[in-house]
Amino acid sequence: MKLFTPLRLRELEFKNRIAVSPMCEYSAKDGHPTTWHLVHLGSRAVGGAALVMTEATGVQAAGRISPADTGIYLDAHVDSWRPIAAFIKEQGAVPGMQLAHSGRKGSTAAPWLGGKAIAANEGGWTPLAPSAVPFDNTYAMPKEMTVAEIDQVVRDFETAAKRALDAGFQVVEIHAAHGYLLHEFYSPLSNFRNDEYGGSFENRIRLVSRVAQAVRDLWPAGLPVFVRISATDWKEGGWDIRQSVELCHKLKELGVDLIDVSSAGVVPGVSIPVGPGYQTDFSAAIRRETGIATGAVGMISEPEQAETIVRTGQADIVLLAREMLRDPYWPRRAARALGQKIKAPVQYERAW
Repeated sequence: MKLFTPLRLRELEFKNRIAVSPMCEYSAKDGHPTTWHLVHLGSRAVGGAALVMTEATGVQAAGRISPADTGIYLDAHVDSWRPIAAFIKEQGAVPGMQLAHSGRKGSTAAPWLGGKAIAANEGGWTPLAPSAVPFDNTYAMPKEMTVAEIDQVVRDFETAAKRALDAGFQVVEIHAAHGYLLHEFYSPLSNFRNDEYGGSFENRIRLVSRVAQAVRDLWPAGLPVFVRISATDWKEGGWDIRQSVELCHKLKELGVDLIDVSSAGVVPGVSIPVGPGYQTDFSAAIRRETGIATGAVGMISEPEQAETIVRTGQADIVLLAREMLRDPYWPRRAARALGQKIKAPVQYERAW
């Protein structure tokens, strides 16, 4: 069974091919994770996943999606994250942090509070974007970034990676998907600039390439760097799998180790053929055409489905999101279903 074989990236070994995908919890205080995050992430490490990723964690205060998102933009955040990373590691899992900037989709309320834009006088902020075009009419009007602000974002991703390392994380993932800032720059549906960051493919990927280079140069040579991309915008004239393959060739040259392959999010109202494994063809194509390791995500819920994805070379790992919310112990259930035995925590061994 391939799903429960180890995966080695650089000098780091993952005990199986199952990862907990980043999932926003909207439960932080001024960017600091809370005991909720310790229990939420820790229980999934106990559950048997090889990699446990944090939610999208802002590299700037204005890079959060909501005021209740986690951050890594202050030195003080390091101490808040450190016990969480340590606990994940104690359970035999790899702690990973997703570094993110929300771009024009920032300054919104938590979903259960309506998810709409929050005004600056109510705790929100003016979002940053490649162009002064809002995501839709319920979102705030963003500010078009200056080159100096773009340079600052690159520095902030680099500094955030250093803080993540200091907190004990062994993987960093650069979030360049789902319509957030880096995706906004590389998609022609959201980037209308006419300077060196807009227009041509090379210009539109300039920011994500600079961020990847800065993080890779900072991150230890023995530890892997991931990048999450949206492989397609699912809209005519937008970003597509052909451009994704070309970008991933570049990211591989820069030293990125794995592409976490998702899709969509940059514009509303698109038609997406959602169904089990609907994005795995993209991860398979990127893996096949570039030789870089990939992760598959999106409606992966059944053990046999996950096993098929990795066994047939569609991806090197599977990342589960909602299924892990439903069942933090999914890897243990999957092992049982596939006839595999994985070690339980000593505190739980009597139940096995």
